[in-house]
Amino acid sequence: MDPYVIQMQDHGSLPSVQDVHVSVAGRSSVLGKAKSRKARWSVRPSDMSNKTFNPIRAIVDNMKVKPNPNKTMIALSIGDPTVFGNLLTDPEVTQAMKDALDSGKFNGYVPAIGYLSSREEVASYYHCPEAPLEAKDVILTSGCSQAIELCLAVLANPGQNILVPRPGFSLYRTLAESMGIEVKLYNLLPEKNWEIDLKQLESLIDEKTVCLIVNNPSNPCGSVFSRRHLQKILAVAARQCVPILADEIYGDMVFSDSKFEPLATLSSNVPILSCGGLAKRWLVPGWRMGWILIHDRRDIFGNEIRDGLTKLSQRILGPCTLVQGALKSILCRTPQEFYHNTLSFLKSNADLCYGALAAIPGLQPIRPSGAMYLMVGIEMEHFPEFENDVEFTERLVAEQSVHCLPATCFEYPNFFRVVITVPEVMMLEACSRIQEFCEQHYHCTEGSQEECDK
Repeated sequence: MDPYVIQMQDHGSLPSVQDVHVSVAGRSSVLGKAKSRKARWSVRPSDMSNKTFNPIRAIVDNMKVKPNPNKTMIALSIGDPTVFGNLLTDPEVTQAMKDALDSGKFNGYVPAIGYLSSREEVASYYHCPEAPLEAKDVILTSGCSQAIELCLAVLANPGQNILVPRPGFSLYRTLAESMGIEVKLYNLLPEKNWEIDLKQLESLIDEKTVCLIVNNPSNPCGSVFSRRHLQKILAVAARQCVPILADEIYGDMVFSDSKFEPLATLSSNVPILSCGGLAKRWLVPGWRMGWILIHDRRDIFGNEIRDGLTKLSQRILGPCTLVQGALKSILCRTPQEFYHNTLSFLKSNADLCYGALAAIPGLQPIRPSGAMYLMVGIEMEHFPEFENDVEFTERLVAEQSVHCLPATCFEYPNFFRVVITVPEVMMLEACSRIQEFCEQHYHCTEGSQEECDK
């Protein structure tokens, strides 16, 4: 008899239950009674899919307004720098992809965490004495979003919690809650250029807190934390023994009056998983190339977190091999002029937008220092016909065909976010329409009557 044989006792008819015997190398044992299954269709979505919720999609998809047919739509809502065709990646970047394709070397499967040679290039690019890196410290991912997902999956179990900025990138909540991870929101302070309310942040930490997410430069705020503020954040993490997920996808995308400080360069005590990628700085979000940089100089993560990230990577088998093959040339040959020109354009548009919106009664823009966004406060008391920022932005679409994301999408009501990557002429037109909209709907309050009489 074969070593593993399953036998079913023949009783001449099929009863509602059957004896199931397993014979292993000639030894027979009864496992028990197997209940018969009444076949019927019952296909239901998984708990994970039911828990997956994207607030941006929920709000935007429920907007039932149509734009003004007499005005061309201007979308200041899309965080894709390529969508208008005015911001193109550098020719060296596209040539690197062509060379990788033509070489025929990058068509097969690769290690789940990426080619060793590609990881070496990323490690070399970001290595510095304050935060040394080797290839073993790099995991390549399918975009920065997957990098964030892997970090959350390796650090947190269902029922544990993570600390997330408010306002903040909505994907943090989407990913965490789909995994059964609780999200606790810490506040950013608009009056302090979106610095973290550190006292409130620390008050949220409990025995189930497993991760602090720090997004710098910020989406949606366009803020850039100072070195001093980052050191204070690290002090909280060190005091409370909470590892950090540093979302630095906009790293180095800061304007000339600010400086980006990679978080890992400021601490050797706090373990940090830094997430980045090609999407924004190199203007190729569709190429889906991201990475995790593991900074763990005190060996707090140890082998377990590294091994866990590798295992989780094996579910997908890594990002596009062609982009991996092009990484060396992309990182080494992209000219500094390309980065400079991109930032000069973004700074110019940011200044233009801030200046125009700051002059509009009822709006309070916060000047950005980097990334691709600007947040604008709405003094709702001056717009009483709108209940909230969602209604305000809906009517802006309906009347002026200008689409901005209501900041309710980022857990921060009564603000809206402007994307500053649009061509300058569109930015000027959009600001003009926003001014017209506000002038039509602005109402004076008692305290502002003097201003209205001018």
